[in-house]
Amino acid sequence: MFSGAHVILYTPDAEADRAFLKDVIGFDHVDAGRGWLIFRLPPAEFAVHPTEGAPKNEIYLMCDDIAQTLATLEDRGAEVSRPVNDQGWGLVSAVRLPSGTELPLYEPRHPIAHSPSP
Repeated sequence: MFSGAHVILYTPDAEADRAFLKDVIGFDHVDAGRGWLIFRLPPAEFAVHPTEGAPKNEIYLMCDDIAQTLATLEDRGAEVSRPVNDQGWGLVSAVRLPSGTELPLYEPRHPIAHSPSP
């Protein structure tokens, strides 16, 4: 029935953040026209969590080894904006996009719904 998911990140400097995702993160992409890049994501999961506050959405990039991922991203010029924090369900950190937006990353410590990358 569904062929995929399309995730949108709204930021105050979309052009700079697109360049970061292309050049620093290294995501493959297509140009939908006039430099509007659409990025291919790795396999994904979708979870629903309860909240007592206002409903919200979050995007996390999952990785097999958060320490190595952060080291690689720092070598490419990324700023780690949150140190690694053990949440029990995973090791969580974040990098800062050029717009100032944080992009959370985590190494899961729970069963995952997709096969890890080879």
